[in-house]
Amino acid sequence: MLFNKRNKEVDEEYVRKEAEQTSTEDLDQALEQEEKIADKIQNSGMLEKYAELGKLMLSMLKDYRKGIYHNVPWFTIASIVFALLYVLNPFDLIPDFIPGLGYIDDLSVLSIGLRFIETDLHEYLDWKLEED
Repeated sequence: MLFNKRNKEVDEEYVRKEAEQTSTEDLDQALEQEEKIADKIQNSGMLEKYAELGKLMLSMLKDYRKGIYHNVPWFTIASIVFALLYVLNPFDLIPDFIPGLGYIDDLSVLSIGLRFIETDLHEYLDWKLEED
């Protein structure tokens, strides 16, 4: 369950468990849906910070899948894939069409996922800046 019943907070264990079950097929699905994911994040009214982080996460997935960026554990890739596919899913815990509330669970999953991968994302960004 995404939300902890006792304290009504997002359940970090749920996100970790789901990320651990992510497969390479899920990675391919996320990359195939890149445009839809990017559009949804950009147009959802989410904070600009999350829109930029979403783009960075998609970029990391593409570079990982192309084989040009290897310095990343599978759990980081899986966490990104799970978070982005969760955001794309219109039938998640709180349906996105509910004004003002529809994106709370999406932001929660992204936030938790970012906590798991923050160091790896910084390392990727450093690598990306050096490459450019």
